[in-house]
Amino acid sequence: MPSHARHAGDPAQAFDERQFRDALAQFATGVTIVCTRAPDRRYVGFTANSFNSVSLSPPLVLWSLARRSASLPAFEASQRYAINVLSAQQVDLARRFSRPHADRFAGVAHRLGWSDAPLIDGCIAWLECRHHALHRAGDHVLFIGEVVTVERSHGPGLVFHHGRFATTSPLPGTER
Repeated sequence: MPSHARHAGDPAQAFDERQFRDALAQFATGVTIVCTRAPDRRYVGFTANSFNSVSLSPPLVLWSLARRSASLPAFEASQRYAINVLSAQQVDLARRFSRPHADRFAGVAHRLGWSDAPLIDGCIAWLECRHHALHRAGDHVLFIGEVVTVERSHGPGLVFHHGRFATTSPLPGTER
């Protein structure tokens, strides 16, 4: 039976990993850098587009990290972290924090806030969170954070769509 003819009740998976990734790539996501301070006091951060809101009351957000990530132990041990929402001008930072780098924070302008984690200059929003919950799900770990502080700047945000970076632009007639 062709994969497009399978029914929802069929137990066999009707797609391969590449098809799944390609379908997910059609969903545009915002781009963030999630940061914390590791138990050894060094800063840890990585690019994440797996960020989403969960609840307004209490204010909860979620993001995920691959179980194979070298950063995972630092985030599992952390009670606080910062989520930096990148602006359209921060593509180089998104790339830098998505690849291995001796010190991802070297030369990156930032300040520390309540979370004791880097709040990167030039972002369009910053959310500082306390650990709320952690769930293992497949090959990732889901982190749910309670937002303790939030700041917002202005400008177009950075998005990731179909394997490449883009920016947010309102469609004609949709401005508020």
